Amino acid sequence: MKLRILPSLLALFFISLLVAVSCTPSPQTSTSGNSAATPTNTKPIQFGFSAWPGWFPWQIAQEQKLFEANQVNVDLKWFDGYLDSINALRAGQLDANTQTLNDTISSVAAGSDQVIVLVNDNSTGNDKIIVREGINTIADLKGKKVAAEEGTVDHFLLLLGLKKAGLTQADIQFQPLETGAAAAAFVAGQVDAVGVFAPFTTKALSRPGSKELFSSKDFPGAIPDHLVVTRQLINQRPQDVQALVNTWFATLDFMRENQAKAYEIMAKRAGVSVAEYQAYDAGTKIFTLEENLQAFNPGNNMTSLRYAAEEISKFLVESGLIKQAPNLNQIFDDRFIKAYAAKQKS
Repeated sequence: MKLRILPSLLALFFISLLVAVSCTPSPQTSTSGNSAATPTNTKPIQFGFSAWPGWFPWQIAQEQKLFEANQVNVDLKWFDGYLDSINALRAGQLDANTQTLNDTISSVAAGSDQVIVLVNDNSTGNDKIIVREGINTIADLKGKKVAAEEGTVDHFLLLLGLKKAGLTQADIQFQPLETGAAAAAFVAGQVDAVGVFAPFTTKALSRPGSKELFSSKDFPGAIPDHLVVTRQLINQRPQDVQALVNTWFATLDFMRENQAKAYEIMAKRAGVSVAEYQAYDAGTKIFTLEENLQAFNPGNNMTSLRYAAEEISKFLVESGLIKQAPNLNQIFDDRFIKAYAAKQKS
């Protein structure tokens, strides 16, 4: 579920914004500035994020001091490995983290008390299964070496694709590797296929003859990405959770009004050129306020988070990624989205 540690988020992405208004821990880096400049004396919220087009905007929030503008003290920590950020939240080393729905369900199933308070985006193509030359169908993966970060989002995507073709993980030679390492192994010719997310897709596709076999675009609504916080943070500091949500929408406003600067900041954090980053635009759909409100409502398809959670939970159990489905009744809390929406109307 979670191992997406991060193509085309931003052309369509910014257009949508204009219209509407993704073991041994790898190094983590604090990107915060001088905490003395923060307009609050409370203990900093330990906030993790990692490589994914829908989460790079948090770097903008940091650099443009939007956390401070919304009166919240945040120590924003960058994780080179997505799974490490997930494990850090589970271990109580973080108060908040950026995570997919399936990875959050897995954490809750493992006993972690986590709550989704915001939808950042939906993956619409930036999670990919990339294959070498000669592999043309999912059925062609049978017996082949396929790498992905075990138990993460692109492992989840791989299993979805296999199931669609009537296969299971037992039909392939699964190679569990951290996302960056998986991309490198694929480029080096050590595996036949790889499950990666942007920006690691760029590296994987640099292998001559490689191509996308399928992506999250083929499974609409299966990979939503979120701001996830501990229940303890909600109980003890609800005003700061609200401030995090407010900061997100302030960041989207900044991106809409300062597109060139926003691209520059996000591309730098991603370690790619602005042109390369813009290629990710169509693969990530950033959610507007209205889309957030709709997503938290009950429904009977994958556009509803509650419905999606039930379906994903069943799949995770069937695939052996979790032992039993967790109680999903308290995994979502839309009060902060609703409060922000009410404030915009007043």
